[in-house]
Amino acid sequence: MVPRSQLTAAFDQLLQPDRFRDYGPNGLQVEGRADVGRIVSGVTASRALIEAAIEDRADAIFVHHGLFWRGQDGRVTGWMKQRLALLLAHDVNLYAYHLPLDAHPDLGNNAQLGRVLGLRADGRFGEQDLGFIGDGAFDDAAQLAAHVRSRLGRDVTLVDGGRRGLRRIAWCTGGAQGYFEHAIAAGADAFITGEISEPQAHYARECGVAFLACGHHATERYGAPAVAAQVAQALGLEHRFIDVDNPA
Repeated sequence: MVPRSQLTAAFDQLLQPDRFRDYGPNGLQVEGRADVGRIVSGVTASRALIEAAIEDRADAIFVHHGLFWRGQDGRVTGWMKQRLALLLAHDVNLYAYHLPLDAHPDLGNNAQLGRVLGLRADGRFGEQDLGFIGDGAFDDAAQLAAHVRSRLGRDVTLVDGGRRGLRRIAWCTGGAQGYFEHAIAAGADAFITGEISEPQAHYARECGVAFLACGHHATERYGAPAVAAQVAQALGLEHRFIDVDNPA
């Protein structure tokens, strides 16, 4: 067991949340018991994850998507009341790190997605340098899509730019479709992210750069367990990753 303050300091030191302009608070979002011996990590602080963590006897939950976001309705009703009631009744701490978890050069979502896909970044791009770019070797976009599909275990949405010999692959996890133009400017032959919006299909066809939407949750399953596992090992804590299935 370690004091909650020591765990908070370890997460903050590793992820440096003060460096980022984010959409909500990073760090300890819900205060639970003062001492922590077991951490459960997951992608989103859903009720399903909270219930699973309680059943697993977790003292703390570590996620990428927390409970509080800029501009949301601040009333504690409905799903928010249900999630908070569970955390407070069982005295469980909730930690959430959004952009800091995306950006960490070794353990973050982008770095870990690159590891899963066998891609190594040699550059960054986009707002707050969240996008990653590195060398690849794919004959065409269909071959890249098949590779991503096999590694992530799910189908992908591909808009083929028509380019052959893909050598520069860019990626940014989650809802980073807005980074596509930055990826094109950085010299990418293909861009991998979680979601697609209407404009990206046109950009892909007009600029000749492939766009792959591979799922928000599917691309962000790897950062939270990587960070939580490292911190848990350093502090002598137990850790378990619980992946609550999400088709998005």
